Amino acid sequence: MSAHFVAPVIQENPTGWGPCAVPEKFKDIPYQPFSKGDRLGKVSDWTGATYQDKRYLGKYSSQFGSGNQYTYYHEQDESSFQLVDTARTQKPIYLRNRMRFTQQRTMRRDRDRREQRQQQVNMQTLTKAQKERQRQVRRLQKQYGKGRQKWSDKGNNRFWKASGPVKTRSASVQVRSEWEVIEELDFPRLNKLRYPDVSESEDLVTCGEMEYYDKTFDRITTKSQRRLARVNRIFHKVTTTDDPIIRKLAGKGKVFATDIILATLMCCTRSVYSWDIVVQHVGGKLFFDKRDDPEFDLLTVNETAIETPQDEGNHMNSPRNLALEATFINHNFSQQCLKKNGERYKFDKSNPFQEDDDSEVASVGYRYRKYNVGDDLDIIVRCEHDSVMMGSNGETQFVSIKTLNEFDSKSLGIAEWRQKLDSQRGAVLATELKNNSFKLSKWTVCALLSGSDQIKFGYVSRLNPRDSSKHVILGSQQFKPVELASQITLNMENCWGILRCIIDKCFKLKEGKYLILKDPMKPVIRIYDIPDNTFSSDDEAEETSSSSDEDDDNDEDA
Repeated sequence: MSAHFVAPVIQENPTGWGPCAVPEKFKDIPYQPFSKGDRLGKVSDWTGATYQDKRYLGKYSSQFGSGNQYTYYHEQDESSFQLVDTARTQKPIYLRNRMRFTQQRTMRRDRDRREQRQQQVNMQTLTKAQKERQRQVRRLQKQYGKGRQKWSDKGNNRFWKASGPVKTRSASVQVRSEWEVIEELDFPRLNKLRYPDVSESEDLVTCGEMEYYDKTFDRITTKSQRRLARVNRIFHKVTTTDDPIIRKLAGKGKVFATDIILATLMCCTRSVYSWDIVVQHVGGKLFFDKRDDPEFDLLTVNETAIETPQDEGNHMNSPRNLALEATFINHNFSQQCLKKNGERYKFDKSNPFQEDDDSEVASVGYRYRKYNVGDDLDIIVRCEHDSVMMGSNGETQFVSIKTLNEFDSKSLGIAEWRQKLDSQRGAVLATELKNNSFKLSKWTVCALLSGSDQIKFGYVSRLNPRDSSKHVILGSQQFKPVELASQITLNMENCWGILRCIIDKCFKLKEGKYLILKDPMKPVIRIYDIPDNTFSSDDEAEETSSSSDEDDDNDEDA
């Protein structure tokens, strides 16, 4: 018998290749396409890609991508499950405070150990008296606490307060109720002003006589210090409208002022304390005056420091007493460093403020200069020189002499000048620039307005920090005004822009009397409209009261 042959069933797939239907025995088996070029990885990887190297993330991936054939679907009832709270358990507040206190105590102990080690290193180079003084300071710090820190309460939260309450400063003049605010200028806007088109100055009148600078003062050091002497000379601080020369020059300009008044306006954005300037708009001209108050001419001390002097009353380190001391030092040093009874440099005319020939007037030379700031606006300024000196080529140089003073470095937490001035004079000057920015800026502007060739700074300190009447000269330093302006970042275009803005504001006002006042607490200056008899009625009232008292006394005698 021949073999029985059954032909297989061939399924034709007209749209592709392979079977047209899944066999019954393979129906429920999931299928994942793969390629023979795919790499075989781990059998199971419960960590996934969490700890894999990023360079091998696609090492075992298939070219067909990942399918969802092996995805797990949970189809059971979850109503019997309960949510478990995974929130972090809060510790009791007493435990948290205890931990915080322990951390703070540990930090304080570590800081104290570091300070003790540093002090031990420093005391190895101190004398016996200095070591004893350091021990006393440490005992006082442990007894009363360090610095000016105060323990204060605010509700239930206690915290360390690094400094005391901000002291309220008073205005330089009491603002009356009838005064009206015309204009308010804030410092951020004034800092953006620029005016570069200022013409070269022109000398109209020169008067006065000056002594020559004694160059031996340039060789003074902390080891060869010299006592500051008291010089009995007369300093004239005459305001604008009382100047006889300015009255004669009234027809040659539209704006009249002194150099210190203009410098105050041009550097006003650096000021902290309050000041005021009187403006008189008369006959199409502006006269900038100061009141009959000596406060305007006083030199402030540490006005722009982080912590200004806070002592009050008659304390020798109160702001007013420090200003009096600084002015006294500046006057005496500017005359002591000159050659006495020697040759004098004389201008064309004599000092216009010297009434008596027998009185000894301070060495000063006046220059009445004219500046044009555009639009036919001429400014007449009375400028000052303190001395003259011979230059390297034999030429005559005009000098402006100013003084920086030290009163109590230990209370400020900085090194004494006697230790740093000879070796780190630049650091000392940088500290002064930071603490007295407004005063140094005014001095620089005055030197530039007057055309001084040099500006000299004398460094003067107290002989004893607890005695404000005795001082010693520790050294001096010399600058060209233009270079000094660059060092203290003084932009003269901004200074002229501020002045031009204030002048334009005043010219727009009607003729009358006005007051420019710096706010004692805010970086703002305000222009007030004040009556014409302001600041003169008080004097008249005093004269009237005194004359009436004399009449009463005469009647009683009769």
